[in-house]
Amino acid sequence: MTVVEMIARNARMYPNDIALVELRPSKGFRRQITWKEFDQRVNRVANVLVDRGVRKGDRVVHWMMNSIDWLEAYFGIIRTGAWAVPLNFRFDGRDLKYCVDIVEAKVMILGEQFAERVEAAYAQLPTIEHYIFVGDGVPRGMERFEDMVIEASVIPPEVEMQDEDEAALYFTSGTTGPPKPILLTHKNLEWGATVQAFEHQTEHDDNFLICPPLYHLAKIHWFGNLIVGAQGTLLTEVDPEKMFDAIYKEKVTRIFLLVPWAQDILGALDRGELRKEDYDNLSCCRRVHMGAQPVPASLVKRWKEYFPDMLYETDFGLSESTGPGCIRLGYGNEHKIGAIGKAGLNWEARIADENDKDVVEGEVGELLVRGNGVMKGYFKNPERTAEALRGGWLHTGDMARIDSDGFIYLVDRKKDVIISGGENIFPAEIEEVFRGHPKIHDVAMIGIPDERLGEVVAAVIDARPGTSLNEDEVKEFYEPRLPKYKWPRRIIFDAVPRNPTGKIEKPKLREKYSGKQEAF
Repeated sequence: MTVVEMIARNARMYPNDIALVELRPSKGFRRQITWKEFDQRVNRVANVLVDRGVRKGDRVVHWMMNSIDWLEAYFGIIRTGAWAVPLNFRFDGRDLKYCVDIVEAKVMILGEQFAERVEAAYAQLPTIEHYIFVGDGVPRGMERFEDMVIEASVIPPEVEMQDEDEAALYFTSGTTGPPKPILLTHKNLEWGATVQAFEHQTEHDDNFLICPPLYHLAKIHWFGNLIVGAQGTLLTEVDPEKMFDAIYKEKVTRIFLLVPWAQDILGALDRGELRKEDYDNLSCCRRVHMGAQPVPASLVKRWKEYFPDMLYETDFGLSESTGPGCIRLGYGNEHKIGAIGKAGLNWEARIADENDKDVVEGEVGELLVRGNGVMKGYFKNPERTAEALRGGWLHTGDMARIDSDGFIYLVDRKKDVIISGGENIFPAEIEEVFRGHPKIHDVAMIGIPDERLGEVVAAVIDARPGTSLNEDEVKEFYEPRLPKYKWPRRIIFDAVPRNPTGKIEKPKLREKYSGKQEAF
């Protein structure tokens, strides 16, 4: 059953149950939609696209901010048999041209926030025949989304779809180079939903708080709701108070947090800006999981001090594995916090050396995974695909080790490893130590060129607001905790850039402090 068939089934089984709620707190906006209404809106979008010549295998670029309209458009594209191509809302005009040139899209659905960028690039997007605009004040040469959708048929177009047919193409966030086009099938998306529902024990009366950008595959966490017809609550403005309000008022039962969001919540609780008691202790929220980047063990321990009854789990995945779920810590394994866990439902994992041979327990190697979520490949890049999928395993590019109980620990990204004087230094290990300093809000370790050692470690430190921190204090903290070869040779006080999914944008830091530019 494809994900769009799941929506249609939920419309039959739970027609009047709430499928989605959208919250825009600063505007006092709340919209809700039932499964029947959602299914009909998806069909209307699909018919609008079919009327404009979209056929199975075509590509539709999808550039919007988080909203119910975003999800209607996404599933409407998929229901036609075309590929949905969601774009990062931080992309600029050059990124847009880069992506459209690769996918050769026929249609673009865009939100009002992107109108100026698109208008400026009109002449560079020759394959796009129709622009569908979500919002008011429709620019010249575009059609208004709502005007077309409201007039379209609610009967789904007749399109035969198989598991192995392509469904979506995602461009990675580009933290290790330019965005890579990752092609996913209906089977990939279906399996993502199945894993999430099973592993997180999702039930029909659950309510999942959706906060990450929808263009990112972190939204697969919510896909588990499609299996059981559970509600999702879409919060479009993310800060600690708004998240607590949404959880309390909407009776949210499960949340996914990026590390910066969890840090912000804990900081607000520490400072007394938020009080659990004002929200009935958030007792409705039974489960929390984190991922999309290394999760500091110290952060989880602090979270559990505030929320001892909330079940915690780490979810690991990557775009090439259809998002989270290939590795998971599992509820009840909090004694293993710091690990990303074991292979998820019907997934396999191993740690291998450069020759794809398994390393011994405790040694560092590359994490390899395989399962039904592995991408079809990098679109129009057979060489890169063959390299990533060689031997039938997805080579994640993440360096990891495995302990005697079979739990996997991330060490770092392969591209982020610093080689100093012949020693491999893994930045994430040092970052974990630095995050234990009470005055450090965020930190990133990068390699910068050194004439004698090749590279040395530089620490980019963002101090906590309202505190003062100097180099001597930092050295006094890390020197007793790290072997000398891992000591940073340079301390930099600066903001740590992160993308919308919380990952540190290390290429930007390396370029800024060493002039090192990276290619795909």
